[in-house]
Amino acid sequence: MPESANPATLAAPATPGSPVTFPPAFLWGAATSAYQIEGAVREDGRTPSIWDTFSHTPGKTAGGETGDIAVEHYHRYRDDVALMKDLGLGAYRFSVSWSRVQPTGRGPAVQRGLDFYRRLVDELLAAGIRPALTLYHWDLPQELEDAGGWPERDTAFRFAEYAQLVGEALGDRVEQWITLNEPWCSAFLGYASGVHAPGRTDAEASLRAAHHLNLAHGLGTSALRSAMPARNSVAVSLNSSVIRTVSQDAADLEAGRRIDDLANGVFHGPMLHGAYPAQLFADTASVTDWSYVLDGDLQMIQQPLDALGLNYYTPALVSATVNAPSGPRADGHGASQYSPWPGADDIAFHQTPGDRTEMGWTIDPTGLHELIMRYTREAPGLPLYITENGAAYDDKPDPDGNVHDPERIAYLHGHLSAVHRAIADGADVRGYFLWSLMDNFEWSYGYGKRFGAVYVDYATQVRTPKSSARWYGRAARTGTLPAVDGF
Repeated sequence: MPESANPATLAAPATPGSPVTFPPAFLWGAATSAYQIEGAVREDGRTPSIWDTFSHTPGKTAGGETGDIAVEHYHRYRDDVALMKDLGLGAYRFSVSWSRVQPTGRGPAVQRGLDFYRRLVDELLAAGIRPALTLYHWDLPQELEDAGGWPERDTAFRFAEYAQLVGEALGDRVEQWITLNEPWCSAFLGYASGVHAPGRTDAEASLRAAHHLNLAHGLGTSALRSAMPARNSVAVSLNSSVIRTVSQDAADLEAGRRIDDLANGVFHGPMLHGAYPAQLFADTASVTDWSYVLDGDLQMIQQPLDALGLNYYTPALVSATVNAPSGPRADGHGASQYSPWPGADDIAFHQTPGDRTEMGWTIDPTGLHELIMRYTREAPGLPLYITENGAAYDDKPDPDGNVHDPERIAYLHGHLSAVHRAIADGADVRGYFLWSLMDNFEWSYGYGKRFGAVYVDYATQVRTPKSSARWYGRAARTGTLPAVDGF
């Protein structure tokens, strides 16, 4: 156990057949993001984000589906909070729509936009649910993208201004803050492979974007701390990948190291250690010269953190190859002729063995344990939260209107058991946020992939808790994982 670990987070190892019981202070939550659930995209001063533009571009999302209506959380948030309370959740992680608060990405806040989040936070607190606020979950105001987006340095400073506005408005009531969600996706799926908004396919721009997202995190963290009480916690959520290799051959191990630097080190290196990985610049020299990394940037990026969020779904399996793989990239991030891995076209991705979710992602709880223990070593003494983990399945109501999803229950039991095992091994994991509270707009997949513990009938917007919601609610109320059957 790290010396500074909170003793309240310790868990006794579970013996075979014994209950899997978490520490009393463990936080049980669920997560969503603004564009995926809110709808009301043209109300109260909100202007388009890059995801509005992208989803309205023909061919970019399944069936041309958009987040215009989503699940109408903007108008149904009171009912949704009541549902969370009924389930017994202790925390709710949500994101703020930047263009709802600051329509042009600069200048004063629109109070009508902030008022929605004030009402939401008040409703959560009245229900005894702790709000965890994410400032950026991929929805850059379109005006900032028109000015160059994340590849431009100025966007990082605009983010800091936005963070200051939201921190001043909500810092008295929200204690848990997250600057960025999955900056890897913003940089490399948005600017390299183009499968996410804004849909650009420029490898050099993706690395510029990665650096400026790092800088935005540092500037935003500083801005939040200047605007909020010192008791508040500031974190970042990284979708750090578990990278495995097909063999222990030197070439495959080197391929794994290179992908690990692009998946993980490019963000945790500056944020946690104040430096990019030692070989990253040389690995990507054919793509960019990194001249946009200016004196003082790394010091600004390496702001002390109060916690670290980890998002995990599936591991990656790579190998060295003489020729670039043909066809769509088999790395779990959508089909594109453009790679999200700049400078690594000579590395092959392989399907990992095992059962898979509807996303085609292999189910492997051991990867979550491995990830937690890695960051226990990377950042000793820093509290960890699992800020996303979950699975998509083809859920359908039965004739009585009930939604049974035993596969998701088994998935959650396996992954939460892995979290418990990591705590017993000395990791300071303080909480778990299920992705997702309810079915929603799943980015370029439209509404075809259901991650929710709560089923949403998109035609009527009726919410129906699935079996997994009742299972997870009992875990949240008791602190002990129920059996996987009987729900």
